[in-house]
Amino acid sequence: MIRRRIQDELNFLLDKNPAVVLTGPRQVGKTTLALEIGSSRNAIYIDLERPQDVAKLSDIEQFCLANDDTLLILDEVQRIPGIFAPLRSIIDQRRRQGRKTGQFLLLGSASIELLKQSSESLAGRIGLVELCPLDALEIETERITLHNLWLKGGFPESCLDDDDRSSLDWRWNFIRTYLERDIPQLGPRIPSETLRRFWTMLAHHQGGLLNAAHLAGGLGVSGQTVGRYLDLLVDLLLVRRLQPWTRNAGKRLVKSPKVYVRDSGIVHALLEIGDFNTLLGHPVVGGSWEGFVIENILAAVGDRPPRSFYRTAGGAEIDLVLEPTPGERWAIEVKHSTVPSVSKGFYIACEDIQATRRIIIHSGNDSFPMGEGIEAMSLQMFMSLCKAPFTYH
Repeated sequence: MIRRRIQDELNFLLDKNPAVVLTGPRQVGKTTLALEIGSSRNAIYIDLERPQDVAKLSDIEQFCLANDDTLLILDEVQRIPGIFAPLRSIIDQRRRQGRKTGQFLLLGSASIELLKQSSESLAGRIGLVELCPLDALEIETERITLHNLWLKGGFPESCLDDDDRSSLDWRWNFIRTYLERDIPQLGPRIPSETLRRFWTMLAHHQGGLLNAAHLAGGLGVSGQTVGRYLDLLVDLLLVRRLQPWTRNAGKRLVKSPKVYVRDSGIVHALLEIGDFNTLLGHPVVGGSWEGFVIENILAAVGDRPPRSFYRTAGGAEIDLVLEPTPGERWAIEVKHSTVPSVSKGFYIACEDIQATRRIIIHSGNDSFPMGEGIEAMSLQMFMSLCKAPFTYH
């Protein structure tokens, strides 16, 4: 089993909060991680997709009373929305009795809906953490190359498969399961073929500006419907909307977000890219590498620092802007090249935002200065800089 970086954070949150919500897409390893956490504690695992486990919670207060000193791990908790209200009552009662931490670990595959339910019912009682697919630092102790991780993505079943074809088959099945089973169970009535086409269109435009009218025209639906489809995939942690920088009132700034399919392996499956040579010759290669790097960086820095991209109508552009602490502003450019170069637009953009650090992430292994205050470094080297939690508030 690969040790996940957030395991220590998850244990820390359990020791500080009555309940912790662990979100992440299906098959990312939430259950495996939860069971690993539970193995070092007195824990009971309940899978809310199994009727026999659901029956155990028909009287949840009585069940918790009978297992008072136990960490209760509830998997796929968004399937029983009504569970949050009694959990609040149980937590508050135990608090009055002196037990204040480590009571519940709640796992869910749907982000916004789950957090809305838990934050309304358990405000002030929960810690929140997201488990992302495997990243470039987590595979360093495994026999997995960075290029293999990029090609197959970070879902463990796909990434750890030595055979390119069976890895691709797993990702196709992952996509099909979401479209045909998981999304319909969440309530939205969207034709699976329409949503598959939409998902594929996003993969073709990986890292592009959101153009709802163009997408709507390709699907034969309204722009409002496209917005609903996109919201759904974002909520399921399958797609990321990276918002533009908006603080420079003196410039004509791009206002549309950039959109990324979050896992590179899913991008390649949607586009039927099955091996590395095919990837290198595909038009999406630059956007795929950019999305892969950005997802790895954001997995490393966590949720705290503000993140955005910068682009003006005149062509000044930065792929990713991070603000790790108040007063710091990192301009990060992503290049799929071992001999990276930057355009005049990057220099202009750095001046526009008053960047305190200028960094180029390239596809090689070396780190070196490029002059004019620019640092070129590998993805793993940059992520190592981000291991310590960013302190922005």
